[in-house]
Amino acid sequence: LLGLALALASLLPAAGARRSQDLHCGACRALVDELEWEIAQVDPRKTIQMGSFRINPDGSQSVVEVPYARSEAHLTELLERVCEKMKEYGEKLDPATQRKSYVRVISHDGTKMDLSGVKFDGDVINSLKFACESIAEEYEDELIEFLSHEADNVKDRLCSKRTDLCDHALHIPHDEL
Repeated sequence: LLGLALALASLLPAAGARRSQDLHCGACRALVDELEWEIAQVDPRKTIQMGSFRINPDGSQSVVEVPYARSEAHLTELLERVCEKMKEYGEKLDPATQRKSYVRVISHDGTKMDLSGVKFDGDVINSLKFACESIAEEYEDELIEFLSHEADNVKDRLCSKRTDLCDHALHIPHDEL
């Protein structure tokens, strides 16, 4: 009996670590999805002036117009509020691997979502939101760097390769928003 108790006790930290890894990986992937969706909603013709507003000795100014959607100002603003979107996510347990993933329970366009097997409650939302806020704060520079340029596979590149938040998840399929 003692041997069984010791064996179970040795498994608990691994299960807790995996649950935490699943949560942080899911939060990172949801964060990137939400940021990319928000960027896509901005009119591509909208620009913002960047550079110095000082007058040069020759009377000119060093101001350039850049697309607003991927500007540092817009991305910083998005990072301040994007984790509120985590209330639109639920937790789904893969019966085969026992890994948790996080899926939207409310679509961007209002279409009905398949919620079978999705846990959607305050604990899930609060945990996901807290993990999202931690990631947004800790990796703000990396998020802005990756999202300021259009790039492929930002989720994998940021959440798996740059941060190791999803080192187990390189095989997770890309969800389309």
